[in-house]
Amino acid sequence: MRARLLAGLAVLAVAVGCGGSPVATPEGVVRAWSTALNAGDDEAAADLFAENATVVQVDSYALLATHADAVRFNASLPCSGRIVELTVERNQVTATFLLGDRPASRCDAPGQQATAIFVVEDGKIVVWQQVPAPGGAPAESGGGPEV
Repeated sequence: MRARLLAGLAVLAVAVGCGGSPVATPEGVVRAWSTALNAGDDEAAADLFAENATVVQVDSYALLATHADAVRFNASLPCSGRIVELTVERNQVTATFLLGDRPASRCDAPGQQATAIFVVEDGKIVVWQQVPAPGGAPAESGGGPEV
């Protein structure tokens, strides 16, 4: 019994040591970002962005040069987003979210869907790009991204 337990722990240690952590996968990073955003934890959401990450919305572009920039970006998002569809292709994740209120803000498009493409490198978001949701255009930008 003890040998089986030690073998199991060894396999777990190797998996974690080899990047086996589910948060470090592109999908895991996107899910962790959504969870942090939905909880109103802008610091935790910002921790998932790389320095100099790019944010692209319908008609704007921003460079998140610092952690503080990433915190401000996440804090500016008026809506939470429950993941309703997720596709992964290598380090690129396309996620569609069902929008709702955040703990500290009312959503300007509750019940609508919004889609973003995330490019993840080394466990950090390097590109966050809002794109049209399946079957429609992205929600109008009302002072901040809708996701």
